[in-house]
Amino acid sequence: GVFMYNHLQQKVRNAEALAQKYKQQQEALSAQLQVVYEHRSRLERSLQKERGEHKKTKEDFLVYKLEAQEALNKEKQDSMNRYGALSSQHKILKNQHEDVKKQLLDLQLQHNSLKLEHRKTLETHSQKYAHLQQEKDSEVTNLQDTVFKLREESKLLRKAHQEVHSQLLSAQ
Repeated sequence: GVFMYNHLQQKVRNAEALAQKYKQQQEALSAQLQVVYEHRSRLERSLQKERGEHKKTKEDFLVYKLEAQEALNKEKQDSMNRYGALSSQHKILKNQHEDVKKQLLDLQLQHNSLKLEHRKTLETHSQKYAHLQQEKDSEVTNLQDTVFKLREESKLLRKAHQEVHSQLLSAQ
């Protein structure tokens, strides 16, 4: 009976030691999981901040684009108005044909230089827009990669947690 009692006591001590070991492992895994959750939370906040900054940059760019377009339209309208006025003046002043013809040639050269400046400005804006679009696409791709990695990491952590949980269950 004493031998049986000692034997059972030894088994109880072993089971308690094993339970203590599993409890420590669970606490360690819980601490690691908490660190991962905090890290994920920081990443999500950072992602939200980046999205906000990206949205503000995009809005600023749209405002800038609108203002540039309005200025361009006004400049174009001014050029068109000038050209129309000069054309009307040309019809009225047919007697001074040579003077008006020279003046008209000068104005056409000015108009062409304005068109060239307009084309250069338009190309510059198009290049800037394409560059910003490329940066935006790159940021979106990077953010999608980050989200995918975080999801994969979350899946792995859930699986590890499930395994520990099932080990604890089977140990019990």
